[in-house]
Amino acid sequence: MTSTMPSTLPSLTVVFDLDGTLADTSADLIAAANACFARRQLAVRLDPVADAAIAFQGGRAMLRAGFSRAFPDRDEAETAPLVEEDFPFLLAHYGENLDRHTRLYPGVDAALDRLAEAGHALAVCTNKPEGLARALLARLGILDRFVHLTGADTYPWRKPDPRPLMRTIEAAGGVAERAVLVGDTATDRDAAAAAGVPCLLVTFGPLGRSVASLMPDGLLHGFDAIEEALGRLRLLPHG
Repeated sequence: MTSTMPSTLPSLTVVFDLDGTLADTSADLIAAANACFARRQLAVRLDPVADAAIAFQGGRAMLRAGFSRAFPDRDEAETAPLVEEDFPFLLAHYGENLDRHTRLYPGVDAALDRLAEAGHALAVCTNKPEGLARALLARLGILDRFVHLTGADTYPWRKPDPRPLMRTIEAAGGVAERAVLVGDTATDRDAAAAAGVPCLLVTFGPLGRSVASLMPDGLLHGFDAIEEALGRLRLLPHG
């Protein structure tokens, strides 16, 4: 059967999550949380490997996890004030140590180059505060690849609310019908679904291939295969 798909398609807006998608930031995030626990002279520490998935849920999630282990007899409501007290310190510590261990995932640079050279617009939509996201991408040497960056505090909403993603696509000059979100968690999947945008989830993040159980529109096994993954979504020509 002959495909009716055109040999060329209009350019895409490719929106990326940051933590766990473009870069493995877990060790530096967890170090910031552990600095909070050390400051309180608590023996509990999060593990950079075993607790990586918690790290990508955000600073408060890491603090909640640590305090739940340090104070197993207290419920979340009782430790909530500690979380709020320590959150500014966590952000400050992280901001001073953004890239001690953080690295881009293999193939990111080349993939961004190929997509840009093909005429596609690149953007970032992350739940990391915008200032920290900009600083980190600058230190990693890829900030200038993106035409727009949305952080947790750029708009009044954050993922999985679809509006930050929709605003990101609009700011990048795109439309939902020719856009895709590349992420690593159910938060990304849900934001994309609510915005009517297909979602690729990476299998090299902290959740590994188990992200397939989230039933995203597609899976990305490595940045060297991003064009193939987009082709399977019929967003790019695919043989």
